[in-house]
Parts: sequence; C-alpha cells; structure tokens
Amino acid sequence: MNENINKILDEKFGFDNLISLATLTDDTPFVRTVNSYYENGAFYTITHALTKKMKHIEKNPKVAVCSPEWFCGHGIGENIGHICDKKNTELASKLRTVFSEWYDNGHTNEEDPHTCILKIKLTDAVLYSNGKKYDINFNDEN
Repeated sequence: MNENINKILDEKFGFDNLISLATLTDDTPFVRTVNSYYENGAFYTITHALTKKMKHIEKNPKVAVCSPEWFCGHGIGENIGHICDKKNTELASKLRTVFSEWYDNGHTNEEDPHTCILKIKLTDAVLYSNGKKYDINFNDEN
C-alpha cells in the first residue's frame, strides 16, 4: 500500500470515529456501529468479549466495515485480549486517549476480564478521496 493511501486513511480514521461493522452467523448478516481507531491497516475498538459481535467473530472472523467517509472494506476480526493485558499496554494507552471523550463515562470497565480490544485487520477496501477511487489490497507489500 502506498504512502499516499496511508496518509489519507490516517487523516480520515486516525482518531475516534464511527464505522459500521458487519458480521455473519448462520447465514444471517448483522450490522452495528462501533467507535474505532485506525492504525497501520487495522481498526481497533474496545468492546466486551461476551457481546454478539464477538461471539459471531469467534465463529467466523471475516467481517465487513463501512464508513460515511467514502470507505468500505473487508477484514479479519480478532479479540487481541483484555484491555489491561501487558501485551496491549502501548495500544491500550493510545486507545484510552483516542476514546477519552467517552472512555470513563461508565461504558468501559477495565476490571472486567471480558473488556477486550477488537482488532479488525483489513484485507481489502475501496476508498474515495478528492474525486479519486483507490482499490486497496492490504496484503500487497508494494
């Protein structure tokens, strides 16, 4: 993925933003809006491991995402663990800052072992910016 596309994605999604997240279970699609943060080819959100979306992703990690910012794509969802897990220290610190507007309003309970970080590793997407269409393959090293 080229540097220009990375810059556009960072500008559009490198802060707290809303995306639609679609999962599929038993041939039934489900869509919900989640707060997310984009970095290095992935969206991150803080959620609860026992939600329907996480149960769906556990069964079928393939997801779709969409934003009113002229972006839609596919990815692989993964529970990367508890928000306070040592392996998540750096990312969790960043997410607390990015989501600071609502993080401490009672919505997030870090003491709950099921409070986790959902990583959506993008595989492909379509992005429109300044009248130009970008077909993005996140697996392409070029």
